[in-house]
Amino acid sequence: MRKRKITALMGAGFAALLVLTGCAEGAPGAHEPLEFEVASDVALEGSPTYDAASQSGTIRVGVKEDQPGLGYLDATTGERSGFDVDIARWIAASLGFSEDQIEFQAIPSANREQALVNGDIDYYVGTYSITDERKTQIDFAGPYYVTGQGLLVRADSDIASEADLGADTNVCSATGSTPIQNIRDNYPEVPVTEFDTYSQCVEALTNNQVDVVTTDEAILLGYAAEQPEDLKVVGEPFTEENYGIGLPLGDDALRTFINDTLENGGETWQEIYDHNLGATGVAGEQPQVDRY
Repeated sequence: MRKRKITALMGAGFAALLVLTGCAEGAPGAHEPLEFEVASDVALEGSPTYDAASQSGTIRVGVKEDQPGLGYLDATTGERSGFDVDIARWIAASLGFSEDQIEFQAIPSANREQALVNGDIDYYVGTYSITDERKTQIDFAGPYYVTGQGLLVRADSDIASEADLGADTNVCSATGSTPIQNIRDNYPEVPVTEFDTYSQCVEALTNNQVDVVTTDEAILLGYAAEQPEDLKVVGEPFTEENYGIGLPLGDDALRTFINDTLENGGETWQEIYDHNLGATGVAGEQPQVDRY
């Protein structure tokens, strides 16, 4: 086991340390989690969210738990893992909260805004696209990742991009999702298959029942990292999605603090990406923060 320590310069005049204890980087479920040294000199004033969390001693974080490589809960071990989960842990440590002070809550996509509006969680990290419509209800820090609709195929597939989709390529995605509607609207000759979850689509792909799974590329990278010998992500994203950290509307102090953390984190973002999604072979690059 190798162990290394990286100084992650944070905003607001403090630093936090990230300790990587990985044994097999990029293989979700096969490596130990990243650990972040908790900041002890947090300087954050004027944030009602942070003040309430500090008083209670717990930071409440909304996440996904069914997306390998991004936000995943191992039902056997009870361990959470993934790129989004580690971004959430990094932010919590930067705010001065240790691992046992983080209360993760799995919240479905349809309920994210309401959970923030109701004060059920303090922030949300889970393939959460920044949109103008959502910004009327909540705020976003970031983006911390930019992705777009991509294609997942079997490792031996000849499909190389969306240009290869046709009447003989059955495409699978989640029922009611934007990606499946995009296929219907822009590739009307392509047959589609729908399931409730992307995991069902991936199972159908590995069983040769469909030829392609499509959704945000970041989600597909997680599945590819889980089965690198059997699956691969091909082509370039053909839409653009900016993943942000969802925050209560109007907490500008917290939004500024998290944006500072993302911008001043040094190599921390890259370590988190490589640890969780590096096995896909797809290079990750931290996007520029949008301080809207």
